[in-house]
Amino acid sequence: MERSYSFIIPVYNRPQEIKELLESFLVLSYTRPFEIVIVEDGSSESAEGIVKEFSEKLCISYFYKENSGPGDSRNYGMRKATGNYFVILDSDCLVPPHYLETVDYFLENSYVDCYGGADAAHINFTPLQKAINYTMTSFLTTGGIRGSKKSITTFEPRSFNMGLSKKAFVSTGGFAKIHPGEDPDLSQRIVKSGFKTVFIPDAYVFHKRRISWSKFHTQVKKFGMVRPILNKWHPNAAKITFWFPTLFVLFSIVSIVCGVFISPILLMPLLGYLGVLFIDASARNKSVYIGCLVIWAVFIQFFGYGLAFLKSTFYISWVGRDPEIQFPNLFFK
Repeated sequence: MERSYSFIIPVYNRPQEIKELLESFLVLSYTRPFEIVIVEDGSSESAEGIVKEFSEKLCISYFYKENSGPGDSRNYGMRKATGNYFVILDSDCLVPPHYLETVDYFLENSYVDCYGGADAAHINFTPLQKAINYTMTSFLTTGGIRGSKKSITTFEPRSFNMGLSKKAFVSTGGFAKIHPGEDPDLSQRIVKSGFKTVFIPDAYVFHKRRISWSKFHTQVKKFGMVRPILNKWHPNAAKITFWFPTLFVLFSIVSIVCGVFISPILLMPLLGYLGVLFIDASARNKSVYIGCLVIWAVFIQFFGYGLAFLKSTFYISWVGRDPEIQFPNLFFK
């Protein structure tokens, strides 16, 4: 069966981001028809007017529904779509010109029912966005674990850049009501249903992520809270690497206490690690300022995720609390 692609994009109060994303579709090198499905998830700031501006340039449809979360909105969009292969993006992404051509070439030669790609920082991103992107994707932090060539055979696609066949969607029922965490949960259920997931190295998108320290902290904190829940649902997917941020928190506290009260030399391992981060981030981004921002971003990421992960592990894994009762803010009704 020939593949026909439908991009599924939920949006919540981000009309300007949708405009920038749709503009990036105009320069795709892929020459065959494709469809874009925009699902407005109960927004008070409508993107409908923006979508209409592109209606004559792109094959695009717009749907408004009551707020029920991004996972349910993606399911809604896939049910409305006419294609047989769904490409799921977040509204704060931009697609490079080669994106769909790269995906189609890969699937033509090595077909799978679910794939994921990496995220990258656009040249026009702010220093803060570039610092957060580095922190979330670098192998010197824990961010790069899900987005590398080494992950080709064991990969959990993320919903900011994810594709799945209509067959896989129908078989699994799509995304659950948990958020965040709905994408690794679906990835695990896809594998359990007998489908394969892969990482397509060059199918990256430009992902803006959070644009303030407070929003970034809230995001990584939720990531930490949800991971023990996913470990309980999918024990085979639990990894020791999920403990790294918590261990970094303990390592940092012990290093600082020992450095102050015993000997400054005991601070050297922590300072050495931060120094490597600073040098690598500065070199990759050609900016010492971004290198400085990365140091702060790493502490926010590790402390936000690590402490939330430890708290959630205590309640979910050790005490045995019901996730929806203990953390109702992680679930949509």
